[in-house]
Amino acid sequence: MSSSEQHVHDLIGIGFGPSNLALAIALKERHGDGADAVFLEKQPAFGWHRGMLLEGATMQVSFLKDLVTMRNPASEFSFLCYLREKGRLLDFINHKTMFPSRLEFHDYLEWAAARFTGQVEYSSEVVGVTPVHVDGAIEFLDVVARQGDGTLVTRRARNLVLAAGLEPVLPDGVVSDERVWHSEELLDKLPALRDPRRFVVVGAGQSAAEVAGHLHAAFPAAEVCAVFAKYGYTPADDSSFANRIFDTAAVDHFYAAPDDVKERLRAYHASTNYSVVDLELIDELYRRHYQEKVQGKERLRIFNASRLTDVSRDDDGLRVAVQFLPTGERTLLDADVLVYATGYRPTDPLTLLGETGRLCERLPGGGVRLGRDYRIATSPELRCGIYVQGASEHTHGLTSTLLSNTAVRVGEIADSLADRLHATSSSSCAPGSVRSLV
Repeated sequence: MSSSEQHVHDLIGIGFGPSNLALAIALKERHGDGADAVFLEKQPAFGWHRGMLLEGATMQVSFLKDLVTMRNPASEFSFLCYLREKGRLLDFINHKTMFPSRLEFHDYLEWAAARFTGQVEYSSEVVGVTPVHVDGAIEFLDVVARQGDGTLVTRRARNLVLAAGLEPVLPDGVVSDERVWHSEELLDKLPALRDPRRFVVVGAGQSAAEVAGHLHAAFPAAEVCAVFAKYGYTPADDSSFANRIFDTAAVDHFYAAPDDVKERLRAYHASTNYSVVDLELIDELYRRHYQEKVQGKERLRIFNASRLTDVSRDDDGLRVAVQFLPTGERTLLDADVLVYATGYRPTDPLTLLGETGRLCERLPGGGVRLGRDYRIATSPELRCGIYVQGASEHTHGLTSTLLSNTAVRVGEIADSLADRLHATSSSSCAPGSVRSLV
């Protein structure tokens, strides 16, 4: 196909997790089925942290902060509409909770995603983004994706929205394998395990506590050793006043604040999200730990104020050295599996852009320079809009990687996209292009 015949989408979304799913909904509610947008997702089907959909694990955010309600309480895509369609609305009300199980919320996300199968290309991994020059300016971007059968397919767009999600973090030099896992792999790898004797779980956050609790319950003959540098799990601060850091107005305040104030706010309120655990789960783990002490058989062992200093392996498994930080004393543990629940970090959006990334601006600290509408600041010759969902904590605050502000954020991006396309609607269009988001 020649360049002049290439269809031009108003928008290509890279990734189709909750953020770009919420954007697809916002576009549909604003423009009906006329939005010319396509989403490229490397997974073969919709999925959101499937490896941690543990039985009994609940959401840490209210169901009212779903994909739509904070932007449009009347939306047919709300969690309440999902419950009504599933025939569970009264049952959920009688459950008297604001926090559904993670399994149920994932089912809600799948329910919403199923409405957009015609706009999503699954098993499509983006491998490059190439600028398209027209009369000395970059008017379009060609997105190259590798499909499941290895075929390379190119899609052209006026605008991109990058929502590539989070990538798991492992300590330097550590690579996951059949015995060393990141917590995100837990449910994928557990079925292959046979008669484990001991697990070692590293980490002090919610995922680490959930993994320790799940393994302890699921393998009653195995020992679970929790290793973390703190003296104990730290409760998450979900109090009413602290939660204001996730309010829509707080995003405006954070974005306009001086850099030193941004850093202070992030430090002050890190306990709302990072390396913290729900108090109910802390109490449950302590109850189990204490009861085993009473019974004289400890399967849940807590190595607090400790760190891993060495991991070796042989044909039978792993040997892990744990150092108690106050005294330097070391304990050697033979283990079948070592699980690192060491968190995630946002994918650097510019790594996805290839040569186009060189046209994007970074701040002195290395983060991408973003406008209030989540659009990347770019060189003047780039006429296309490139928006980011997720990698914006440095500019927009703690809500950037969380569900709390997703519904509002995608509305702001949809508004910005409409304004940009409306401003250029009177200019000449390439053959096959459509300006439908106005």
